[in-house]
This record gives sequence, C-alpha cells and structure tokens, in this order.
Amino acid sequence: MKHVFLYTYIALLGVSFVQRVFSDALDALITPEQKTVLLTGKSITQLAEDADAPELLPRNAQVQQLTAGIIKELEPTILTESLHLYKKPAGRASWTHAEKIALYNNILALSTLKGLQYYSASRKSMRTFYELSQVIDDPANRTPVKDPICSDPPAPLTVYARQKDLTFGDNVYQYDYFVSETSLTLIQRNLTVMSAGIVPAIGKNKLRSAVAVIDAEEYLLIYAASFAKAIAIPGMKNRIGRSFTNRAEAVLGWFTKQADKAFGR
Repeated sequence: MKHVFLYTYIALLGVSFVQRVFSDALDALITPEQKTVLLTGKSITQLAEDADAPELLPRNAQVQQLTAGIIKELEPTILTESLHLYKKPAGRASWTHAEKIALYNNILALSTLKGLQYYSASRKSMRTFYELSQVIDDPANRTPVKDPICSDPPAPLTVYARQKDLTFGDNVYQYDYFVSETSLTLIQRNLTVMSAGIVPAIGKNKLRSAVAVIDAEEYLLIYAASFAKAIAIPGMKNRIGRSFTNRAEAVLGWFTKQADKAFGR
C-alpha cells in the first residue's frame, strides 16, 4: 500500500512538473511586458532605422541564430519587427507531428499570398500586397510550378517564387525554410532589384523577411521581421520601413488563416 501511494505521488509530481514546464515556456521566450500585451490579442510592432540588433526577438536558439546570420551578412539600415500570439484549439498542449507537417506545408503554399491585402499608410486605404504569387522552378526560367508538399519537413529547403508587388514591382525571391523541434522559420530574400515606381529602393539581395513560428504550449508565438539595406535616398528608408510594418500585419493575418487550416478550424 505504501508503494502504491509512493508511485501515485511520484506520478502526480510528474504531471505537475510537466504542466509547470509547459506553462513557463512562453515566459522563457518573451518578456513579462510583452506577454501581457500579447495575451490581450494585440500584436507588438516596432520600426527602427540603423538598428544594431532586434528588440522583439524571442529567446529561441534557432531563430536567434538565423537572425544573427542575417544581421552579420546584410548589415541592415531598416528593421521592422512584429510579435503575435496564435491561440491553438482548446486542449492542445503542444503541436502534434501531423499538425506541424500541416502547418509547414501551409506556409509552403506561397500561391495563397496572391490577393493578400494590407493597409497603405500613404494612400490611407487597403491595398493589394501581391497581385501575383507563384512558385517557380528556378530564377532563370521562371516556369510556374505547384506549391511543394512535403511528407516530412526537410531542413533546410529552398523554394523560388515570382511575386508581383504593386509597390515594389515584379520580382523573384528565394525562400529558405528551416525546422527545429519547436520552431518553423522561413526567410525571404530578393533576387532582383525592388523599385518604388521608377526609383530603385532595395538592391538585389538586400532584403531579408523572416517569419518564425515557435511552439509555446497552447499558443504559437509568431515573430515577423524585415531587414533591409535601402538605397540612400532622402525619405526612402522611412517610406520602406512604414510599408514593411503594415505588410507585417498582413503576413500575420495570412499566417493565422494557414494555421487555422493546420489545426482543422
């Protein structure tokens, strides 16, 4: 009887420990102040020029490593960041393998970005983000292909896309996907010069836009950031920064829809 009681007590301790670890995970990723804001359903967004380091970057090893690599390589003059919490369906303590695969494939579906809307600060109205978004075979041929589907996420994976942006024109991008046990990260880089009208705004390979999805028990923590080395034209950095900030909100909306599909909502 004593042994039964002892085993039961140990089992209860184990359950309590697991629950405590899961409940502390979000606290380990972000600050208490950030958590307070995010739990209200709001996003946190920040724009900085000539920033040395991100300020909203979650404390996740892979995401931090990838971000450090971007900063070292690019030395950005513009940095926009956003944090957002996605609430999983009730009862989800951690994503299952099937849910992780589904989410991975849903963020591989770059064709779903076509028609995405964002708020244009200059026009003070909603505007189409991507008029065209399609995966292509390679940057040279630009032959459209279907969105890739993976039965198990490879690490890493590179996909090329042609995307027509009503602000920055018709461009080719490289998307690199990275996977860890607790995170999925995509990093977009421009393979062509991005122009605002007839004015070159961002040179070839001078943009990195990242979306990192981190499993945090009943939540997914989403970190979206754009790092750019803009051409030095008066007023251009501020214009690009504001544009990317508003676009980040659109991307978070797109991700929410993709996550809803993965979790069967």
